[in-house]
Amino acid sequence: MKKNFILDTNVLLHDPGAIFAFEENTVVIPIYVIEEIDRFKRDLNELGRSAREVSRSLDDLRGSHGLASGVELPSGGKLYVAFSARQLPAEIAQAEHAVDNRILATALDVKEKDPEAPCILVTKDVNLRIRADALGLEAEDYDHDRVEITELYTGVVEMEVSGEDVDLFYSQGHLPLPDPYHAPNEFVHLKNAANPSHSALGKVSLEMERVVPITRLKDGVWGVRPRNKEQSFAVDLLMDDSIKLVTLVGKAGTGKTLLAIAAGMHKATEEGIYQRVLVSRPIFPLGRDLGYLPGTVEEKLSPWMQPIFDNVEFLMGLSNDEKKGGRSYRELIDLGILQIEPLTYIRGRSIPAQFMVVDEAQNLTPHEVKTIVSRAGEGTKIVLTGDPYQIDNPYMDATNNGLVHVVNRFRSERIAGHVTMFKGERSELAELAANLL
Repeated sequence: MKKNFILDTNVLLHDPGAIFAFEENTVVIPIYVIEEIDRFKRDLNELGRSAREVSRSLDDLRGSHGLASGVELPSGGKLYVAFSARQLPAEIAQAEHAVDNRILATALDVKEKDPEAPCILVTKDVNLRIRADALGLEAEDYDHDRVEITELYTGVVEMEVSGEDVDLFYSQGHLPLPDPYHAPNEFVHLKNAANPSHSALGKVSLEMERVVPITRLKDGVWGVRPRNKEQSFAVDLLMDDSIKLVTLVGKAGTGKTLLAIAAGMHKATEEGIYQRVLVSRPIFPLGRDLGYLPGTVEEKLSPWMQPIFDNVEFLMGLSNDEKKGGRSYRELIDLGILQIEPLTYIRGRSIPAQFMVVDEAQNLTPHEVKTIVSRAGEGTKIVLTGDPYQIDNPYMDATNNGLVHVVNRFRSERIAGHVTMFKGERSELAELAANLL
């Protein structure tokens, strides 16, 4: 049975392609949604880009029949633009929710006109879903890109082998791959079935059909040595120049950002593979935005970039540089080795021969991540780090953010690698807090 889907503004701003994501079903866009989108289209940020893309798509679809009477979609469904003169009950129709009220009224009209077909309001606004339910409307989140976090690819597989196989792996440096059904660059924890402590760490090589040893650096990376197997796997990906996209997922304190910046500094300064290390993170304030902060643009950005500064100073052993008379991260910036800036300034650029670290990537939408990764020029490596459980964006959750989307889409790509990191190494207190609170 065909269904009628009514789309909210935030769905289209989250994914401009949502118009085409409902297969052979009917898509209804309330005219009030288009009015809201019109207010965003002049913005120079990602929301503005999405708004303009939605407007172009709707204009292309208008055709000769017009959106009011319905136009055919490539998937076989139909698209309508509708409005409503219905008045909602006074208890529901609060003035501060004027646009939401009109969207709800339109959904009720669609349900009334076509009572045989299921009518579903699709919105990423939790409160609007609750209000719709109170009116007897079915409401759902937009989950086109949803990946259940418990089913997210970890990048690591455990493989039970005999003790002789573990010894053979150490002696000859490889082991035959039992089956070809592995992702490229997937890591393997070889465990002796009889003695679990007798184990080895390796990586899948689909070309050679073998499990091969991971990269181990005698002196670590910029003085940082892996403390657990996931960190060892992460270092292998970060130091492998053939892998151009690395995703590191894990809770606070697992070392994602620290290892990424350390690897970038090593590659840029010791090996000269990259011109510089570019570190960025989305500015998604928990409270008021940047404008209320005093000072220049650089001074306004400083609070948001401070976690990155902390990591760089830790790597340089300069947490108390003023007292010790040591150097600070400012010297690296002045020398052009390190560049730190918000993602707002990344869009539209071409970034060649750089080691780019994007921190807090879980706060990005799939389209924002696409915009960032597509900036990579020749010789650039991009590392996305984040914790899907710590999301500040009100319209995303652990299952549909840009970081999880990239992990899922790039799983089978030869030039990409992923590791989910579980064990916190920041401190005993930080590890307890991440687990208990």
